[in-house]
Amino acid sequence: MADLLTAEAVRDELGGLTGWSGDGTGISRTVELSSFPAAIAVVDRVAGTAEEVDHHPDIDIRWRTLTFRCVTHSAGGVTHRDIDLARQIDEIIRSAR
Repeated sequence: MADLLTAEAVRDELGGLTGWSGDGTGISRTVELSSFPAAIAVVDRVAGTAEEVDHHPDIDIRWRTLTFRCVTHSAGGVTHRDIDLARQIDEIIRSAR
């Protein structure tokens, strides 16, 4: 099982991420894309990445607005796996704009 990050560690890690917020129970980011197809393309790329690393975010799709939530459910909170996935999601979003 992955080690939980402390609330302070989560705050520190959030400082290096774009648009993410949260605490030790989970981190999230909402982003608006230019169109519904663009949003779905981002979801598709995130899904591929999540499969590769075997760590899957919760994703809420509202037209062209996406909300990603990362938490390691098996550990009961945020771990480095969530921070790493958030960084990968940031990169996918950057490349989609």
